Amino acid sequence: MNEQATLRVPGPEEIEAALEALGDRVRTTPVWDWRGLDKDAAFGAATRVSLKLELFQYTGTFKPRGALTNMLALDTAALRRGVTAFSAGNHAIAVAYAARMLGTSAKVVMPEYANPLRRERCRAYGAEVVLKPDIHAAVAEVDRIVRGEGRAFVHPFEGYHTALGTATLGLEWCRQQPDLEAVVLPVGGGGLAAGISTAVKQILPDCQVWGVEPEGADSMNRSFEAGRPVALERVDTIADSLAAPRAEPYSYELCRRHLDGLVRVSDDELRAAMRLLFVDMKLGAEPAGAAATAALAGPLRGKLAGKRVGVLVCGSNIDVGTFSSLLDEA
Repeated sequence: MNEQATLRVPGPEEIEAALEALGDRVRTTPVWDWRGLDKDAAFGAATRVSLKLELFQYTGTFKPRGALTNMLALDTAALRRGVTAFSAGNHAIAVAYAARMLGTSAKVVMPEYANPLRRERCRAYGAEVVLKPDIHAAVAEVDRIVRGEGRAFVHPFEGYHTALGTATLGLEWCRQQPDLEAVVLPVGGGGLAAGISTAVKQILPDCQVWGVEPEGADSMNRSFEAGRPVALERVDTIADSLAAPRAEPYSYELCRRHLDGLVRVSDDELRAAMRLLFVDMKLGAEPAGAAATAALAGPLRGKLAGKRVGVLVCGSNIDVGTFSSLLDEA
């Protein structure tokens, strides 16, 4: 049998058990219906839009679901030795939070250009923060930490337990809105989309699932076009949380099986969506958190016209100065 035929796909019972295991370490985030003239102008009056507000999750993003699920799978000895991860921000914060919740230590490696707010959030949860010149150096440092200190590596977007963790968001969403006809998800490395799409397609098989990437960080789009995971030579987008330089095999395969399609949005469309969410819904979303909104207002507007559409707002870790400047540029 080939690798794809034996791929371990999270099933409904496994996802249910994972959500139960997370317990009160994660919040059940709310869903809001979006109504009004601004919504009608952006998406069309006939399209019924609701927002899944995962930006209200602990640490400000969906990331604790995957980090905790990975760490809950470690044995006692491994958990005692602690964990490590590389990240420009949101995953590092989530690993720091998860380590605090589970009574262990975290050493996170971040590029020097990582937003200072995100660095301080990691330290506030008790993590040791190591800074390296760029993400490639950060990856190499994590490898050294794993070998030298015996810490467990928590991947930001790849692997069964990461997808199982993000699938809990899909299960929660389907329970809240069993009438959904389509959902729109941001795609970075693909771990979020892999998990949610896997859950949605098993619970609501007729619901369309669409992924959206920034034009300057479209590794999953290019992987779909190539028929295999590919790496980008260059990443250039304001949505730094979606700036994965490559797609990985497991997340790619789940996305290939369960996404109905992928679209791209420009940085200008991301800025406009951030402004729309702030002005009309009073939400301070980072660029990645506004990506699904940008897609529904742009390339998916016609495709999903008249449907009951769920839009994921996945994160809000952005400092006031950067947020203001991006809105000013919108």
